[in-house]
Amino acid sequence: MTEKLKISRTDDAYERLRAEIRTNSLSPGYQAPEAEYAMRLGMSRTPVREALIRLEAEGLVELKPRRGARVLPIKAEDMQEIYELLKAIEPEAAAELAQRGLEDADRRALQKALDGMRVALAAKDLDAWAKADDQYHVSLLEAAGNQRRKAFVMHLYDQAHRARIITLRLREMPEKSTEEHAQILDLLCRGEADKVRVVFREHRERAARELLGILDTFRLQQL
Repeated sequence: MTEKLKISRTDDAYERLRAEIRTNSLSPGYQAPEAEYAMRLGMSRTPVREALIRLEAEGLVELKPRRGARVLPIKAEDMQEIYELLKAIEPEAAAELAQRGLEDADRRALQKALDGMRVALAAKDLDAWAKADDQYHVSLLEAAGNQRRKAFVMHLYDQAHRARIITLRLREMPEKSTEEHAQILDLLCRGEADKVRVVFREHRERAARELLGILDTFRLQQL
């Protein structure tokens, strides 16, 4: 029972710290001793320390002996590597899904996320748009199957999310991105594997160009 409670507290600490890092509530470069993180969460140091070890393995924090943990800065070169991986993995997952055929439940999940993006876009609610965009990509990975691939890509999403949130308001409204998501869903429904692979890759390439251009201009990697 004690062991289960410890695991539960560690998971809770992990999820809460991960959410604060992803949304930049804990900003890039923030550094504090473990005791301060524990106080922030209202928890003991042990589950917080274990949560920070997990976050370090995922590339979100750096543990520094006797100095606690530092939220890693956003670096353009890191984002470049992440998007190179996404461009290689996601289009293939979409092509596999198109070739296999989209189940009704998966189509509904993707359509719901797309509808959410359109509603958010009309309301100019960028936070809601980003949430719906995340759900679209997660739904596609879930539909494609392969849990190891999904887990790996989710780690990449976590590392890229902070940069996306910071730069989202420095770009034009994501009308083009919403259109591309609609095109991808249409190709998935029609089972056009080769075309969806191309469109998805172009979608990620364009997003990477926009994000990296802003990071270079504003030098956000120095935060």
